[in-house]
Amino acid sequence: MDRLTAEDLLSLEQYARERETFRARVLAHKRHRRLALGPNMTWCFEDRLTIRYQIQEMLRVERIFEPEGIRAELEAYNPLIPDGGNWKATLLIEFADPAERQRQLVRLKGVDSRCWVEVRGHAPVYAIADEDMERENADKTSAVHFLRFELAPEMIAALRAGAALAAGVDHEHYRHWLDPVPEPVKAALLADLDESAGKTG
Repeated sequence: MDRLTAEDLLSLEQYARERETFRARVLAHKRHRRLALGPNMTWCFEDRLTIRYQIQEMLRVERIFEPEGIRAELEAYNPLIPDGGNWKATLLIEFADPAERQRQLVRLKGVDSRCWVEVRGHAPVYAIADEDMERENADKTSAVHFLRFELAPEMIAALRAGAALAAGVDHEHYRHWLDPVPEPVKAALLADLDESAGKTG
């Protein structure tokens, strides 16, 4: 994994000067890294640039400039960068009405582990969810989860050879899928995989 270091980050003063330009770049980058699964769920696939932006924003909001604080943010966020053989995504459960959102979060317990991706010709890969912290309690799930999808080498090889990619959610109270995933999103996700991943010989 190409981890971020303090040298990759801008100082608070420099970031204040460059924030609008950098933010516009990141938003354009994210456009093909988002999947809407049904009306109330979005997956945002993370990479080195999106995580760098999150760290810069956290440093800005919290006014963190001391080396120890910067190091703590890097340690918290670096695991969210994909490792070359997987995809990592932030899952957002979105209901505009707060009361409705609370009702649905009760019904949707366990939804994070029912998210899947499928390379055509291979078995679905279900998400490994919330490795950084527990986001569900005995009563309800959270509106935000973190997902990791581990891909076998033969799946990566099939994607490189042009196999279609599908994605979906298979929960008793929420079943939606995309088949196929739009080509611009698939291309962005393929770029997250190591050049050597899935190759033979």
